[in-house]
Amino acid sequence: MNQNPPPAAPSARLFRASCVALIVTAMSFALRGAAAGAWADEFHLTHEQVGWINSTAFWGFTLAMVFGGPLCDSLGLGRILGLAFACHAAGILLTIFARDFWSLFSGTLLFGIANGSVEAACNPLIATLYPRDKTTKLNHFHVWFPGGIVIGGLVSFALGQLGFGWKVQFATLLAPLAVYGTMFFRQSFPRTERVQQGVSTAAMFAACARPGFLLMVVCMLMTAATELGPSQWIPNILTSAGVSGILVLVWITGLMALGRQFAGPFVHRLSPIGMLVMSAGFSALGLFAMSRANGAMLFAAATLFAFGVCFFWPTMLGYVSENFPRTGALGLAIMGGAGMLSAGYMVPLIGQLYDRGIAARIPAGAEAATASIEIQAAAGLETLGQVAIVPVALAVIFAALFVARRHQAATVSLLERR
Repeated sequence: MNQNPPPAAPSARLFRASCVALIVTAMSFALRGAAAGAWADEFHLTHEQVGWINSTAFWGFTLAMVFGGPLCDSLGLGRILGLAFACHAAGILLTIFARDFWSLFSGTLLFGIANGSVEAACNPLIATLYPRDKTTKLNHFHVWFPGGIVIGGLVSFALGQLGFGWKVQFATLLAPLAVYGTMFFRQSFPRTERVQQGVSTAAMFAACARPGFLLMVVCMLMTAATELGPSQWIPNILTSAGVSGILVLVWITGLMALGRQFAGPFVHRLSPIGMLVMSAGFSALGLFAMSRANGAMLFAAATLFAFGVCFFWPTMLGYVSENFPRTGALGLAIMGGAGMLSAGYMVPLIGQLYDRGIAARIPAGAEAATASIEIQAAAGLETLGQVAIVPVALAVIFAALFVARRHQAATVSLLERR
C-alpha cells in the first residue's frame, strides 16, 4: 500500500474500504456472541472462560490501538491497514481450526489486533478526509459496526437454520476480508490532520495529558462497557429467556445503524454533549427494562437500549476530535483503546456475574451445568440489570458537562456584548 499520497486522496474509495473493514470487525463480534454457547458445550468451558476468550478480542484491540495509533504518522495508515488484513486472515483461520480454550483464545487475540488496527488507522483517516464534518462522518463510518453485527447475526441465524455450525459461519468472514484488502491495495493515503497542521509529536502527547481529555477517556471506559459488554452476552442470555437472542441483537444493531446514518440532524440540534446525555439515560432505562421483561417485551426493552448506545462510540470520538484536535491520531487511539480495554474487562465480569446468579439459584451442592433454562434466564436478565449502574453514572457526568458548557457559552456571550 503506497504511503506517498497524491495531491488529492481518493476520499470516496478510502471511505468505502474503511466501512468494509469495519464490517469484518463487527461481524466477528456477532459470530462470537452467537458461538458462545456452542464453545461452552464443545470445549467444556464455563461462562467465565467463554467471557475471557471473547474479552481477548478487546485486549488485542487495545494493544493495536495503543501501539498503532502513535505509529500512524511514522509508519503510514496503509501499513497499519496491511497489518489489520494479515491478522484478520490469521484470526479467522485459527478460530475455524481451534481445538481447545487456548487456540480459541489465540485466534480471538489476533482478531482483536486486526480490529484495533482498523480503528487505529480509519478513525484518523476519516477525520482527515472530512475535517469540517468529523462527528457526522465518523457516525456514518460507525454505521457499519452495528451494520456489520446485523449482517453477522443474520448470517449466523440463516446458516444455523440450515444446519451449519459456527465454523462455517466464521468462514463467511473471508469474503468481506478479500473485498477490503482489494479496495485498499495500492491506494495512496493522506497524511493525518495533525501532521498537516504542523502540530509536533511532543505537542500531541502534551494535549493528551489535558484534564478535559483525560475525563473523556474515563467516560469512554464506561460508554464502551455499556455498549459492548452486554452485546456480547445478549444472544446467550435472551435465548435462555425464550426469544431468539441473535435476532434481538440484530434488532438492536439494526436500529443503531439506522440512527448513526441519520446522526447529522441530532448532532446539530442537540450538540455532541447533549446527545451523550440522552444516550446514557436511554441505555440505563433499556438495561433495567430488559432485566424485568420477558417474551415480546424484551424487544421493546432492547429498543430503548439500542437508542441509548446508538451514538456513544462515534460521538465520543467526534467530540474529542473537535474539542481536542491537537491530540491527533494518538488521542483517537487512546479513546478507542480505552473503550476496548474496558469492554475486555466487562465481558468476563458479566460472565462471572451470570455464573454467580445461576449458582445462587440452584440447590446447594448441585453443579451449575444442571441449571434449568428458567434459572439461566433469570440469572442472565438480573445481570443485565446490574450493568445499568454504569450508564446511570455516565448520565450524571455528561449532564454536569452539558451544564458547564452552557454556562461557559453564556459567559462568553455576555462578555462579547460588553
